[in-house]
Amino acid sequence: MSSTKYIFVTGGVVSSLGKGIAAASLGRLLAERGLKVTIQKFDPYINVDPGTMSPFQHGEVYVTDDGAETDLDLGHYERFIDRSLSQVNNVTTGRVYLSVITKERRGEYLGSTVQVIPHITDEIKAAIRRLAPDHDVVITEIGGTVGDIESLPFLEAIRQFRQDVGRENTLFIHLTLVPFIAATAELKTKPTQHSVRELMQIGIQPDILVCRTERPLSEELKRKIAQFCNVDFGCVVESPDVRTIYEIPLKLHEQGLDKEVCTRLHLDTKEPDLRAWGVMVDKILRPEHRVRIAVVGKYTELADSYKSINEALIHGGIANHAGVDVQWIASDRFTDQETAAELLAPYDALLVPGGFGVRGVEGMVEAIRRAREHQLPFFGICLGLQVAIIEFARDVCRLPDTNSSEFAPECANPVIALMSSQQGIQEMGGTMRLGAYPCRLRQGSRVAQVYNATEVSERHRHRYEVSNAYRDVLAEYGLRCSGLSPDGSLVEMIELPDHPWFIGCQFHPELKSRPMHPHPLFAGFIGAALAHRATRSTDAAADLPTTLARTTG
Repeated sequence: MSSTKYIFVTGGVVSSLGKGIAAASLGRLLAERGLKVTIQKFDPYINVDPGTMSPFQHGEVYVTDDGAETDLDLGHYERFIDRSLSQVNNVTTGRVYLSVITKERRGEYLGSTVQVIPHITDEIKAAIRRLAPDHDVVITEIGGTVGDIESLPFLEAIRQFRQDVGRENTLFIHLTLVPFIAATAELKTKPTQHSVRELMQIGIQPDILVCRTERPLSEELKRKIAQFCNVDFGCVVESPDVRTIYEIPLKLHEQGLDKEVCTRLHLDTKEPDLRAWGVMVDKILRPEHRVRIAVVGKYTELADSYKSINEALIHGGIANHAGVDVQWIASDRFTDQETAAELLAPYDALLVPGGFGVRGVEGMVEAIRRAREHQLPFFGICLGLQVAIIEFARDVCRLPDTNSSEFAPECANPVIALMSSQQGIQEMGGTMRLGAYPCRLRQGSRVAQVYNATEVSERHRHRYEVSNAYRDVLAEYGLRCSGLSPDGSLVEMIELPDHPWFIGCQFHPELKSRPMHPHPLFAGFIGAALAHRATRSTDAAADLPTTLARTTG
């Protein structure tokens, strides 16, 4: 019989409390105890995956090495436990029903009436068991909020799962809200009580409560919650507001969450060594330097659309002992060079991230041109690389009517286009390059120096590629293709050798950045921003009157 232990994390009262961060933090603590941990997300929406969903509704789509388009919480899981996950770590209602209906059409149910119980719940339980091999602990986060009709099959499945594998092998953690009422200046436990009652009506008694709160919970309040929610006093844990999400594992460990989990699951482990994690957190909270980064994109109204970009920039700051102030600027605000100069003036570097569709692209062109011509460090990711090539072809190579065939199918010079193998595919996602692909770096290039390697593997999520028909003319005018696919047919990276930092990549390096292992491109980018900031400070001091310069020095 498998010795794997299973932890289920549910949420109540309201959404967006941070179940994903709580699950990831617990995963980190258990991994530090020497356990092999994996984390899984169940999403109750009917989409098969989030690949076709709007970033404004769902946030970013996180892509794994095997090409799965998954929930952004998987990004948190990977960053915290420092392990690569895959398709099996993200299961949606749509995927469950698709599998069951496919089996029904094949006749696998032998004429049975296919129902939510047992067929849907059995499919969900099978998805949990699939992760058991080679893992000591499987943590499963149930998306949504207790009481939602969409998540009921998942909750019923995990209720059954405890009966199937035994109480000694399962643990239920419920994340809930203890709101602070300003008018009476007190914390209220009633929402937590009602949430737990709702869970108990389904047949699930939580073992541990993690309480999200703005203010510290007193011992009296914790005892009240424990009494009314039928949990032990030591199993009421607070999750306070913190300055960085990477503090959460430390806060939970201080309250003994990981020790309680191990005790209840009969796991004999060593004590976790969190010193390195604590040093990393200290670099975020007490940086020696600060830089300001402008992120010019299409989906800036919702920061979760670029969650991994934001985290990777923080990681780049860690590598440089720098705090990173990120400003999200909608690309359609960049109407001309005068506006671009004004909008980018306060910043030490420019990053243009990925996206789909024509909206805002011309604004990106203006922003990139400003960065290229005025030596502002620039980092283009996916669409950012493509727009950088469009700008270079227009303003340096002087190619007329230059664009991407995605935005202007009839343009005279489509420097970005579909490859011939992609033509004629109609199914959405069918033309996408998804998952990890190798990239060979040009010897002596800046990116080879940054990576300190000759070949790397990075994750992709895009449809259009740099057109090979224009590679020679771009190179003639100084644009270096510094990273190519192993067969040389696809451009993966570009750079301008005579620019302080002008690098673009067709892949998404942010997806492989970790707080304990910042991605080299983000570390290098923040280093270039610091150097640019220092240059600007020196230039500003040189422009001051002599007496004032002497005073400020």
